[in-house]
Amino acid sequence: MNIRDIASTTEGKLPWFLKHLEQLVRVESPSEDPAAVNAAQELTSGWAAALGGKIKRYPQKKFGDVYELRFGHTRRQKPVLILGHLDTVWPHGTLKSMPWLNKDGRLSGPGVLDMKAGVVMALTAISVLNELGLLRPVTLLLVSEEEIGSPISRPITERLAKESSAVFVLEPAQGLAYKTARKGVGHYDLHVTGVGAHSGVDFESGHSAVLELARQIDRIAGFTDLSRGLTVNPGVISGGTRSNVIAAEAHAEIDVRIARAADEKRVDRLFRTLKPFDKACRLTLTGGINRPPMERKAGTIALYKQAKKLAADLGFALDEAATGGGSDGNFTAALGVPTLDGMGAIGAGAHAAHEHILLEHIVSRTALLAAMLATTE
Repeated sequence: MNIRDIASTTEGKLPWFLKHLEQLVRVESPSEDPAAVNAAQELTSGWAAALGGKIKRYPQKKFGDVYELRFGHTRRQKPVLILGHLDTVWPHGTLKSMPWLNKDGRLSGPGVLDMKAGVVMALTAISVLNELGLLRPVTLLLVSEEEIGSPISRPITERLAKESSAVFVLEPAQGLAYKTARKGVGHYDLHVTGVGAHSGVDFESGHSAVLELARQIDRIAGFTDLSRGLTVNPGVISGGTRSNVIAAEAHAEIDVRIARAADEKRVDRLFRTLKPFDKACRLTLTGGINRPPMERKAGTIALYKQAKKLAADLGFALDEAATGGGSDGNFTAALGVPTLDGMGAIGAGAHAAHEHILLEHIVSRTALLAAMLATTE
C-alpha cells in the first residue's frame, strides 16, 4: 500500500464528496418519519450500487428501513464493519432556516456533521480503494433510528459485528481526535401517583405527587458519583394541573451515564430501591441502561495506534479522546469486537443550529479512513 497514492486519489475525489454530501443533506430525514429516512437510504444505496456494492434491505414498519451494503466480500477475509446512520434530530422544514451552505471553509446544514458527512466519507474511501485495487471486504451498515436509541437495528448491528474483524464508527470526531471510549447511556422514567385534593378546602386529605417527586429527585441526584464517571440527571419533570389543586400525578425523565460496564447493575439497584417518602404516594419506575459503555480496551487501543501511525504518514497528528455521548459503537465494543469511533468529519454544532463541518480536514480524514480499511487485518 502506498499512502501517497491513497492521499492523492482521495484529493481527486473531493468534488465527488461535495456533490454527494450536498444531495444527501438536502434530503431531510428526521428519525420519526420512516419515508423520509428511506428516501435518504435509497439515495445512498444507489451510490453504493454504482460502486459495486451489494444491497441488503431490512424492511421496518415503525422506523425507516435498515440497509446493509457489502463491498469486496470474499470467504478468505473477515470484513471491517462501518457503522453509520441517516436519521437526524431535525424536523421537516429545517432547511429553510438552516440551509445547505458551502462558505468560508464550512459546510453547513441539518445532519451534515451528525452524521451524513461520515456516510459520504465511507463511500468515498471505498471508491478510493476500489480505484487503487486495495479494496478489502467492507460492510457499511446504515441504520434509521440511531438518534432515538437504535431500538430495532441493534440486533443487526451486533450480528454483523460478530462476523467482522473490527468496527469503524463514522460519528463526528471529538475535536481532532478519534474516540476510544464512550459512556454507556440509560434512561429512566419515574411516575408518581399521589392523592388529589382542593388545596384550600381539603388540604389535609391530599398527598402531593409533585412534593413526593421533588423529594425523589433530590435522592436520585445523589446517585451521581463523579469519581466513577457515573452521572444522573433528572432532566424533564412535569406534574399537577392547577396551583389550587394538590397534584395527583407527577413524572420525571432521568438520563444516566456510566463509564464502566460494572456500574450498570449498580445504578439499576439504586433506582430499584426507591421508596415513597409519603406512604400514600405510589412510585412506578421504568427504563434502564440501553447502551453499554464503550470501554478503552486492548483491541480498540491497537486500532488507535494503527490509525495514529497512518495519520503521521499522511502528515498530521491524531489524538484519542473519551466522550460522555453514546453511539452504536457502544454495542459492538461491549461484544469484545475492536471498535474505533469518531472517525467521521471534524466540525461543531451537532444537534445545534450552527451544525457544520470543516472542509480543510475532509481529504486527510477520508484518506486515513481508506488507509485504515486497507491495512486492518
